[in-house]
Amino acid sequence: MKKAVVMLSGGLDSATVSAIAREQGYAVYALSFDYGQRHRSELDAAARVAEVGGAAEHRVIKLDLTGWGGSALTDNKIDVPIAGLTGAAAGIPVTYVPARNTIFLSLALAWAETLGAVDIFAGMNAVDYSGYPDCRPEYLAAFQAMARLATKSGVEGGDITIHTPIINMSKADIVREGARLGVDYGITVSCYQADAHGLACGVCDSCRLRKDGFRAAGLVDPTRYA
Repeated sequence: MKKAVVMLSGGLDSATVSAIAREQGYAVYALSFDYGQRHRSELDAAARVAEVGGAAEHRVIKLDLTGWGGSALTDNKIDVPIAGLTGAAAGIPVTYVPARNTIFLSLALAWAETLGAVDIFAGMNAVDYSGYPDCRPEYLAAFQAMARLATKSGVEGGDITIHTPIINMSKADIVREGARLGVDYGITVSCYQADAHGLACGVCDSCRLRKDGFRAAGLVDPTRYA
């Protein structure tokens, strides 16, 4: 089977992307990051998703992005917002982690090159999302171009590709696609401030988008709320 590194946070989006990669015939090498995030229970969810989804391997890379903070997800002095506008209309929210996707994609690229893989799957979305600059198609196209220039694999003709299959989907469409693929969303965690047991707050931006997605898709929301 073709190998692909799949960035797996443990949330709804990345679980769906992992299932898409598997359906497309890839052996999934799941990669998660323990970066000091407030919602660390998502790592337990990532382990569950990787196991249930039959990942060939699941690695968790430990980083310390709390060293500079700057985000409600990595600095306990900054509250996770629970109301207000989301998306481009609201600007870039305090839940944005500085340069996070650039750091994560770089590490995914390194593992892919080590595995002899040229495919990386990521769950970025530019429709129902929180306005993060590193989720935009133009950013991902630029990173892919850089990857083809900056790696041994790329220089030697490897067609390194960053796959973002849900980038233009609404949250409802993502939920429907995951349901079609048999994704168990009950084992995922999306909440920005989920507790140690993975119980969601139900009021943060990520929870709101998730709840709206299930409602619009006409499907039962299996999320466990506090």
